[in-house]
Amino acid sequence: MANQVEHELTNELLPHLQKERYVTLATVDFEKKSPNVNAISWVYAPTNKKLRFAIDNRSRIITNIKDEPGVVLTIIANGSTYSVSGKAMIKSEKMDSVPLKLSLIEVDVEEVRDVMFYGAKIVQNPEYDKTYDAEAAAKLDRQVMEALKTYNNE
Repeated sequence: MANQVEHELTNELLPHLQKERYVTLATVDFEKKSPNVNAISWVYAPTNKKLRFAIDNRSRIITNIKDEPGVVLTIIANGSTYSVSGKAMIKSEKMDSVPLKLSLIEVDVEEVRDVMFYGAKIVQNPEYDKTYDAEAAAKLDRQVMEALKTYNNE
């Protein structure tokens, strides 16, 4: 996909966004009007044109999106780095089906770009471990991902 701009997630990229994974999210800081980047993991793409993610509803990300809905998610997959930009909307301030105070955000995908520098490829995808109770983490991850998958604009 080098030097191409797609207007939706490609069929090759979509499966990488249908499971929990390391992604960075860039928003515009509501006070400083400069970029703000966060690492997130609860991300799900129900279609090629939509992305959903869950974050703590007290996060600065919420205020940033309310002030400026333009966001960019950066995903490492298929040996490359992709920039997915679009408009974010807070669909649920509090996800009722999960025990934490999480908000559900949905992004209308506008552009997908391969942003890997020329002549290189990623040879190992980022990995992470949850540093709290493994059983509790796995249960919470299942609950959040199921809520992201089944959300239906109620």
